[in-house]
Amino acid sequence: MHSNLWIFIWRRKLSFLLLVSGVVLLGLWTWAILIDTTDTPASLSIPSANAEARERQQQQQQQAPGYQQIHIIQKLIAQANRVLRADRLKDNAAGEKSPTVQRVGNVRFLRPTQAKKAPLPLAESYLFEQERLKILEQQQRQRNAGMEELNANAEDERMLSSAERQTQYEHELQRMGVPVVAGIGPDGPRAPNERLVHLDLKGAPPKLSFLKQLLPMLRALGATGLLIEYEDMFPFTGALQPLAAHNAYKADELRDFLECAALHGLSVMPLLQTFGHLEYVLKLEGFEQLRELPESPQSLCPSQPQSMALLEQMLTQVIELHLQCIGKATASAAPTLPIKFTHIHIGCDEVQRMGECQACRQRLRSELFLSHVVSLAHFVRRHWPQLGVVIWDDQLRSMSLGELQQSQIGSYVEPMVWVYASDIYRFIPPQLWDTYAKIFPSAWVASAYKGAFGESLLVPPLQHHLENNIRWLAVIAKEGGRFAKGLRGVALTGWQRYDHFAVLCELLPVGMPSLMTSLSTVAKGYFSTNPRDNELLRVLQCVFQPDSRRSGRPWLELHPNAHHSQLFAVCNYPGHMVHKFALRLYDKLAEVGLYLQQTREQSAWLSDYNVRHNFSSPLRVHELTARTPLLIDELRGMAREAQQLLWEVYDEYTVAEFVEQHIYPTIESLQRQLASGASLLQRRTWPQRPLPLTLKMQEEMGLITDHQQPH
Repeated sequence: MHSNLWIFIWRRKLSFLLLVSGVVLLGLWTWAILIDTTDTPASLSIPSANAEARERQQQQQQQAPGYQQIHIIQKLIAQANRVLRADRLKDNAAGEKSPTVQRVGNVRFLRPTQAKKAPLPLAESYLFEQERLKILEQQQRQRNAGMEELNANAEDERMLSSAERQTQYEHELQRMGVPVVAGIGPDGPRAPNERLVHLDLKGAPPKLSFLKQLLPMLRALGATGLLIEYEDMFPFTGALQPLAAHNAYKADELRDFLECAALHGLSVMPLLQTFGHLEYVLKLEGFEQLRELPESPQSLCPSQPQSMALLEQMLTQVIELHLQCIGKATASAAPTLPIKFTHIHIGCDEVQRMGECQACRQRLRSELFLSHVVSLAHFVRRHWPQLGVVIWDDQLRSMSLGELQQSQIGSYVEPMVWVYASDIYRFIPPQLWDTYAKIFPSAWVASAYKGAFGESLLVPPLQHHLENNIRWLAVIAKEGGRFAKGLRGVALTGWQRYDHFAVLCELLPVGMPSLMTSLSTVAKGYFSTNPRDNELLRVLQCVFQPDSRRSGRPWLELHPNAHHSQLFAVCNYPGHMVHKFALRLYDKLAEVGLYLQQTREQSAWLSDYNVRHNFSSPLRVHELTARTPLLIDELRGMAREAQQLLWEVYDEYTVAEFVEQHIYPTIESLQRQLASGASLLQRRTWPQRPLPLTLKMQEEMGLITDHQQPH
């Protein structure tokens, strides 16, 4: 019987195997369902102490940064698990149905069943959550593609060596059009201690309300103080009242501005010319007797006793007003903002006509200059011992070491070495640096952000000024060690007139991009190519697209022949509308100038010759002058726009001077061309050739006719 049983089992072995497999699978499914359904009750049975611990842990998670993102991801994962659980329950319900059996004789056949989805194991569920996390991370990277690439670039830079970083940095500078100077970079020398911004008020003096708006920007970009050149905008009083211009600042307004500068943590160094560039004083009636030469009000005669008395009064009024303001600001300022008035600048540059009067001829020019400077410095140090005295250095460059040592000028003043060109050592060679270091314990340097590359420019060449400042950083790092106390700092000068009689240079709002770019570079010690680290974009409120390797375009582009970068067209800072208007005016004036040149000098029908002889083709004259009325109307409209924009920054006198200097002459040229064309169009008959000779031209040129030829 046992043998029959084994034979039966052997013949039905396939059926037994299927039955055993089904029982095992059913057990596994049942075990998985029981575990899934018992998770929630188990969690509810945790003691209250564990619940409190879990609650504290959840509070800590909520306080951690990024909790909101983690909470969203957890909700997505929970929702995905619910979907998987529902699919698994459907599969279990389908598995409980018995398979259909078909019997043929003594043999049974099982109908094939469709493949069923097995429940996802724990590992696969974890992988699904990981996929969800990857998708969310990919979406976040897409939203911040530009900044992600900047982070990658920064990470790459950290992995490079110092030499490789410098090479990559210089390559990026070249791509942006920023001048490259050897040794200046992120790993180069540190920035100068003092960074002064020069305000030249002898031309186009801005409203003090506008200057107040600039103070927080200057401070944010790294300025430590102001170098204010007042000239005739200072509110002189008493016997000196005639020195003040009719639109000079009021004393109360000036005090308020100086206190505001102090509250922003900016020191103040007033600049008062005391030798040359005294045109605003010596031009006046009652002061002309103090000139070095009667016909020139440029420089003062140091040999006259009244000269020193005048300068002492001027210095006293300027210094006392600043000391009063500093005292008031000190009482109300926060202790974290140091208020400094440590130096006064007495000018003494470009003394053109020195040693030419009868009294001064008895002494050497170097002796005249040094004794005058020492006398002024001694006066300041005697009355205000806490103040240092600064002078421009150009008059010292030609003097010998012995002359400087004998005068003991190094004990009285500190020179401010100024060069605005790119080749600084051409003007200040190493031998001169060595001489200065032997005479002066410390010194200052001066660069420029506007007013240095043309007496009447409308827009400053930003790239040239930036190169000048970067090269000064290299010179400071190299030459500062010569001086016992080092180089104190740099003053970024922005000239508004070349002298009192000159026309205007670039306006301050037009020079703001140049100032801010150079200032941020000097304050950092190098030009930062990373827009995240460069404060320029944040302070000027520029809207820009981050640099991308795919686009290949940098965030700042400068070119040698361009006056600006397109970046500053999308910035919002005080005076930005004036800057944009100046760029449009520059292009329009260039267009009109080319039009006038073509019609007058290159055309054959509206030249000076045609006008002098009143001889031309009416059809051609009509063609050449057709655009002239339209251009005149456009320029008149721009003049009205200039008045509207400049009124927020300047008074009516500066607005009128700007229009008269830059717009009105071009309108006059167009009107003269139109008048010449109208004169040519009035003629209806013309003489036979050759045309009559111009007698005036013959006489001036010394030409003779055939009748005058000697036989």
